[in-house]
Amino acid sequence: MTTSPPFTLVRNPFGRLTLTTSMGEVVEAVVPVRAFPIQSPEVGISLVHTDGHEVAWIEQLADVPEPAQSLIREELQLREFMPTILSIESVTSFSTPCTWRVKTDRGHTSFVLRGDEDIRRVGTSMLLVTDSHGIQFLIRDASDLGRDSRKILDRFL
Repeated sequence: MTTSPPFTLVRNPFGRLTLTTSMGEVVEAVVPVRAFPIQSPEVGISLVHTDGHEVAWIEQLADVPEPAQSLIREELQLREFMPTILSIESVTSFSTPCTWRVKTDRGHTSFVLRGDEDIRRVGTSMLLVTDSHGIQFLIRDASDLGRDSRKILDRFL
């Protein structure tokens, strides 16, 4: 015996997500929002109407049937921008402010780090680095960085 999902999700002609509940209620322009975007990105996703009200809650994204799961992933990817730092290539100074040259999962870039407080620990080995424009870069596991990158990073921690 299969149960029907609590909602269906489609993209309307304007590219926005439209949710239809199992009772037939149609909600235009819903936006997925992660409850735990860094530590548990696949757990706890709220589908929120543009007026700010939650219209559906998803415990586990993997439990959502296709094509809704893919639509939610696409929308999250469009809305979220958090490059992952793969290596720290150089810094202009070991005092702040300084410019970091890094390699990310989205290519090479550079940014200005204003102060040591712009590097925050998230969990045991994850770090969040915020540049002078408020863009956040993720270091998933500092121990996975190469020796030279860890040496640079250690000077700021």
